[in-house]
Amino acid sequence: MPLVALTGGIASGKSTIAARLAEHGAVVVDADRIVRDVQSPGSPVLAAIAKRFGARMLRPDGSLDRAALGAAVFGDERAVQSLNAIVHPAVREESHRRFSAAFRADPDAVVVYDVPLLAETRASDPWELIVVAHAPARLRRDRLVRLRGMSEVDADARLAAQVSDDERLRLADVVIDTAGDLADTHRQVDELWRSLEARVAAARH
Repeated sequence: MPLVALTGGIASGKSTIAARLAEHGAVVVDADRIVRDVQSPGSPVLAAIAKRFGARMLRPDGSLDRAALGAAVFGDERAVQSLNAIVHPAVREESHRRFSAAFRADPDAVVVYDVPLLAETRASDPWELIVVAHAPARLRRDRLVRLRGMSEVDADARLAAQVSDDERLRLADVVIDTAGDLADTHRQVDELWRSLEARVAAARH
């Protein structure tokens, strides 16, 4: 029952890799989805966010105004730390609950945690394999501008706000190079899937 962490910088192709692993039968637990879930209307996390950052963080329907929160914390290290102190413990607890549920449902499951901030928050967790999606920063910048409609200034700011590629790559047991076309990325993921059992067995010894 391997527990695999999948991480990568913004626009690195991580979601493409996660989707391909799911096609092979992996149970993918999405950290971003957990963040949204623990911040749902009426949740203790959302109440704590509103208390710390103000009621303006809430929409009229009681849901989180993500744009307002992002604007409130972006570039403010102390605010980011305050937000992380509220959100990360809840995400950690919920992620472990989902891992356990997946393994209870199928003790032989391959569970993949799709987690953007592994290097920042979860690097020391007991993963049996860490997979890093990687593409050069200039290519990821181009994807942000061309595919996500960001300005070049916003794209540069988002890239600069993350840990360095070197820091992320130092954690990797496996690197999936996503600089090529989709077929090439899928080929690498397929190879990872075929070798996964052997890789995990080697890591356990």
